Amino acid sequence: MLKDGEVLEEFFGDKKIIQNTALYRFTSDSVLLSRFARAKCGDSVADFCSGSGVAGFHFMCLNPVIKSLTLFEMQPPLADMSRRTAELNGFDCSVVCCKIQDIGREYDDKFSLILCNPPYERGGFDNEVYEKAVCRKEITLTLEEIVSVAAKKLKFGGRLAIINRADRTAELIFKLKSHKLEPKRIRFVSGTPTAKPYLVMVEAVKGGKEGVEVLPAAVN
Repeated sequence: MLKDGEVLEEFFGDKKIIQNTALYRFTSDSVLLSRFARAKCGDSVADFCSGSGVAGFHFMCLNPVIKSLTLFEMQPPLADMSRRTAELNGFDCSVVCCKIQDIGREYDDKFSLILCNPPYERGGFDNEVYEKAVCRKEITLTLEEIVSVAAKKLKFGGRLAIINRADRTAELIFKLKSHKLEPKRIRFVSGTPTAKPYLVMVEAVKGGKEGVEVLPAAVN
């Protein structure tokens, strides 16, 4: 099942994920997000900016009570690796290769939970490999676009679980509330117990009431 440059890596017990040494490889951010998000029985889950699928697959392994999983990834090689990883592990999911901005109307009001580990660095890709840079930097997709699309694709009462840079917390919360996604849980991530946070994870509810729970910081 492997193509040139690809390797198999363990990511959940005896589960394997296909990675390509020339493309963007998953980081601990995706695993943190999959553990932060909370599942409900019968959830219809989407993974925006899914890359090789680790956030969605890890969440599925942690939460077998979910009903369905759909991965959305714009880069064909990464989407293809996700499909083959799903086949390898026997995961029942769908993989859609398209830009987040181009997700069709058939997905409007469809999902009860959306996971998103987006590109959250600003600036161009300079001398970086383009295929890696678009996974890290807002070259083809902005935070505003992610939140706007998520608001349309979530059912009323559905949740968006998203991770971003800690120094963009105010911007993230503003954009969520602007699209009627009310932040309900926040957790910061630090490198050590005494270090200042470098990441933030937020769970927001479509049409939710005001009131947010700030959880103890995670150490990664």
